[in-house]
Amino acid sequence: MSEALYPWLVLAMTPNLGGYRINKLLRHISAQQCVSSSFEQLFQLGLTHQQATAITSPNQQRIDQALRWQQHPDQHILTLDSPTYPYLLKQISSPPPLLFVRGEVAYLAQPQVAIIGSRAASIDGREAAFNFGYALGQAEYVVTSGLALGIDGQAHLGALKSGGATVAVLGSGLDQVYPARHRQLANEIVEQGALVSEFWPDEKPRPQNFPRRNRVISGLSTGVLVVEAAEKSGSLITARYALEQGREVFALPGSIYNAQSRGCNALIKSGAKLVESPADIFNEVGTLTECAINNQIGLPLPQPENEELPFPALLANVGTEATPVDVVAERCEQPVHEVLTQLLELELLGLVSAVPGGYVRTRRS
Repeated sequence: MSEALYPWLVLAMTPNLGGYRINKLLRHISAQQCVSSSFEQLFQLGLTHQQATAITSPNQQRIDQALRWQQHPDQHILTLDSPTYPYLLKQISSPPPLLFVRGEVAYLAQPQVAIIGSRAASIDGREAAFNFGYALGQAEYVVTSGLALGIDGQAHLGALKSGGATVAVLGSGLDQVYPARHRQLANEIVEQGALVSEFWPDEKPRPQNFPRRNRVISGLSTGVLVVEAAEKSGSLITARYALEQGREVFALPGSIYNAQSRGCNALIKSGAKLVESPADIFNEVGTLTECAINNQIGLPLPQPENEELPFPALLANVGTEATPVDVVAERCEQPVHEVLTQLLELELLGLVSAVPGGYVRTRRS
């Protein structure tokens, strides 16, 4: 196990080498061959000096920590070539090269529906999240969410109360459960589901981690239900990822006078499925669920060889010197929150890199 895992730990620590780049790299060479290659061979594969250095001189202490972590019987590290790596998640444009899991890995292969929404949820919103989580759990769907306060926590609790399973995707390492108020809930989820993170176990929660977490929530799921969301809620980022990943997006409608409903109402206006009861979800996700089950042993979808670079206008305004996010937003004439989402996707693809003072383009772009 350690020998098979070692090269993936090395690749996962390599700067600007996310799941998309690793998938592309592995068309030509195995993970083990990659970490055994010389500087010159790595250059020929298109890696940068920084990446080649990280691969040929990896942080052995960091690797040993991860190997010790996964020796616990309830703790697992899944790699992109693991047979238990979730099939749907593997199909997104930049799947995490590693998944750290605490709990039962088998739940990741079962049909999942995500329930997300506001941390500052109303009483009605919290009740709806609990009830939908309960109904989905009873129907043997795994309820997936982000362990946050408000809607997320109530969705997890509803699934647990039903006797069903639930998966929590964290924006921190699994040894740094956030928020602290949900540590007991996290322990209950481990007994009746799983905690999942692409971040190393000791990674503390950071703002830039949560959009990355959101793409995993949607990537694992056949559908995403937004219960309550303000106009600039992070839940809308998850909904956008879901649409890009070909998932079904559902939203609960709300009063036009309620600020926490504006995000959901906007999603419905944009084509999201208006939901009034769990039956509305069951009717829509059946086809996707059947497809996911039938393809669990399938091969990853092929990626185009000569894909165009995404967000070319944004890329044109990020140079070799650090450019602040607000400057990029001004140049592109876009809201800062939309620019942050696009920059995250570009970073995951290895086209830009976050540095002190903003973002820079990488040599790969």
